[in-house]
Amino acid sequence: MDRYLAARQFAFDGETEDVSLYGNGHINDTYAVTCRGREGRVRYIMQRLNAVVFPDREGLMRNMIAVTRFLRETVLRDGGDPDRECLRLIPTKDGKAYYTSPEGEVWRATQFIENTDAYLVADNAEMFRDAGRAFGKFVARLEKFDADSLFEVIPDFHNTVKRYEAFERALERDVCARAADAAAEIAFVKERRQGCALLVDALKGGEIPLRVTHNDTKLNNVLIDVDTKRAVCVIDLDTVMPGTMLYDFGDGVRAGCSTAREDEPDLAKVDFDMTLFEAFASGFLNGMEGSVTARERELMPAAARLMTFECGMRFLTDYLSGDTYFKTAYPEHNLVRARTQFKLVGRMEELAPVMAAAIARA
Repeated sequence: MDRYLAARQFAFDGETEDVSLYGNGHINDTYAVTCRGREGRVRYIMQRLNAVVFPDREGLMRNMIAVTRFLRETVLRDGGDPDRECLRLIPTKDGKAYYTSPEGEVWRATQFIENTDAYLVADNAEMFRDAGRAFGKFVARLEKFDADSLFEVIPDFHNTVKRYEAFERALERDVCARAADAAAEIAFVKERRQGCALLVDALKGGEIPLRVTHNDTKLNNVLIDVDTKRAVCVIDLDTVMPGTMLYDFGDGVRAGCSTAREDEPDLAKVDFDMTLFEAFASGFLNGMEGSVTARERELMPAAARLMTFECGMRFLTDYLSGDTYFKTAYPEHNLVRARTQFKLVGRMEELAPVMAAAIARA
């Protein structure tokens, strides 16, 4: 469907003047919609949901409707500004929360939170600390929400046991005859098989509570005020599902504590930044507002390692499978990505006592 035609389905304030591609997301098609309203120009964000990644987009949207409604009520109760601190779905002209086109495309729209930006890399440790606080507060604000009521958008998304089984299947098939070139990385994964069940078993056994979790805690999923550099709003709620706060903490550390980019081919440049780890951990725990259990706190360093290991294993699995999931720029791209993640895992294994001490101090 044409983006201008899609924009005309929503109850925007005023006449649509422009619909332009916006942001750097790789899954949904995202547009900034500019309208001339009663009090001047106003902008909105409009997205077409990816049908391949999210086959049940109606289930995804049910999650988003319920979670944003709950969050807005919580922000109001806390004396905050829900239009700035929480996404608000703009209804269609017939009062629905999202629009489904005759072709089956699902479109949604939210307010545009002005004077904010999404950063791929933190300017400094304080920005990263505040991003951690925002993600921790996101989990804490949803503590009383019934996590079991949510639809599992991507089943077993952070089930590292299932991810290992997928790796084994890809290795056995070796459809592109690439296993020989990844022998060291394959051995690295196999040596750590026993640790894959740590968080899955902790959840199943009731050692840690089931919570509503974001499941994609990259820095650029927090809008940052361009003046104060403080975190304003957690965005990209597509993967909000039941899980453990350790998924969110661990993935945030994985994405933000490397000294190099995710696909850096020179492993000498890849290291684990303890200053950033301490900043994110202290911010996350502050945002959780005392609701973290002793067992969750104890598992935080291991969660950082496990989420990084899981990501590297996914890159390696995709490499062995012929690059069917992640976008690649050259044949070895996924293998290079796997190597950076495994380098970080190795460093976190070496730094485990230091990481645990940092968590204890936070």
